[in-house]
Amino acid sequence: MIILDHEQGTPEWFKARSGLPTASNFDKIITTKGEPSKQRKKYLYQLAGERIIGTKEEPYQSAAMARGIEMEAEARQLYEMITGEQVTQVGLCLADCRRYGCSPDGLTDDKDLEIKCPTLPVHVEYLLAGKLPTAYFQQVHGQLLVTGHEVAHFFSYYPGMKPLLVPVEADHIFMRKLKDELECFAAELDELSAKLAG
Repeated sequence: MIILDHEQGTPEWFKARSGLPTASNFDKIITTKGEPSKQRKKYLYQLAGERIIGTKEEPYQSAAMARGIEMEAEARQLYEMITGEQVTQVGLCLADCRRYGCSPDGLTDDKDLEIKCPTLPVHVEYLLAGKLPTAYFQQVHGQLLVTGHEVAHFFSYYPGMKPLLVPVEADHIFMRKLKDELECFAAELDELSAKLAG
């Protein structure tokens, strides 16, 4: 793993991510069943375009997303208090091949941390289910693929409510499929980018 220490959300971080498949979008490449996603081609075109213009488009941010980002530090402090773990904030983590990456919400010595600060009804839904939400399956396992860790902690936080901490063990069968799909996707992206640049 290669770590680029650009603070998340800064122009430097967005620039480093432009044209790069990242874990938060791995669901656009592969489904939870290990099959190609229907969003694959659109994501491929998006990243190829970013490589040509040299930057990412301004990301859409809803009020709920902005609120979640603001509360992330508070959630991280609570996680550290509950677990006794020391969390290191990182910018962009690249796989050794440098062809894809991730931006976890923190790393400990042996774990990835993925924090979500959802709306109240969504947090209640997560608490009742008590497991990793399907919507984040590819993201969390993609992070584990990049970092090489065997466990990730999914942490959902809403002020005044009990938090949810879910340990997620690496699913190596899925991760092998994910790695194969990422390698194919990255090769296609290189080819398409070269074609557009020519």
